[in-house]
Amino acid sequence: MTFPGLGTAVNVATVLLGSGLGLLLGHRLPERTRNTVTDGLGLVTLLIGALSAVEVQSGDLSAEVGASAPVLIVLGAVLIGGILGSLVDVERRLEGVGGWLRARLSRGAGPADVGRERFLEGFVSASLLFCVGPLTILGALSDGLGRGADQLFLKAVLDGFASIAFAASLGAGVMVSALTVAVVQGLITLVGYLVGDILPAAHLAAITATGGLLLVGVGLRLLRIRQVPVGNLLPALLVAPLLVALVGVLR
Repeated sequence: MTFPGLGTAVNVATVLLGSGLGLLLGHRLPERTRNTVTDGLGLVTLLIGALSAVEVQSGDLSAEVGASAPVLIVLGAVLIGGILGSLVDVERRLEGVGGWLRARLSRGAGPADVGRERFLEGFVSASLLFCVGPLTILGALSDGLGRGADQLFLKAVLDGFASIAFAASLGAGVMVSALTVAVVQGLITLVGYLVGDILPAAHLAAITATGGLLLVGVGLRLLRIRQVPVGNLLPALLVAPLLVALVGVLR
């Protein structure tokens, strides 16, 4: 018997433990090794994103909005969400939070230049990787609904191993991302606990597919191919289910 929130607590603990180990190992690893690890994580992130994006072919989603609409819904969510996110400048605000946390944690240190950039990249990249994906949504909702935390336990193991490599490559910002995990998954768990099982499968599929595309953006950042402003695209996760509901009503 588990209580709501246990899965998130375990997830936060594994991120802290994994990133702590990564920081210890990072000082003993040459730069080329850390770069190779980051590239490997980028490739795996692309794979996870692609597997999530495949949910655009979900039967539940097609049944709700029609066979030809799912891709257009994801496209619309990314475009509308991107416009809203860029107007609010979510990316800059995320980086601002990371910079504030780093300043609090490094009082008395010298001026931050390269170190600050590395901290922010670790914080933002790890936060997005750990919080944008099907297991975050499915696991936290299941936990809140009292269905158990098995999915979050699985995610905790994956995040723990990923945080070792991330922290070894990107530094202490990865450890601070545990706060993002706690807040995001905690809020989703609370929503599940309060509203019950009301999220239709079609809406969840749209969120998962859209989140998969955002993970692809994270992968491109990690591979240093393009600095996609993934933070500004995050509102797409809210727009996607709204578009599904709208198309469902109009059909």
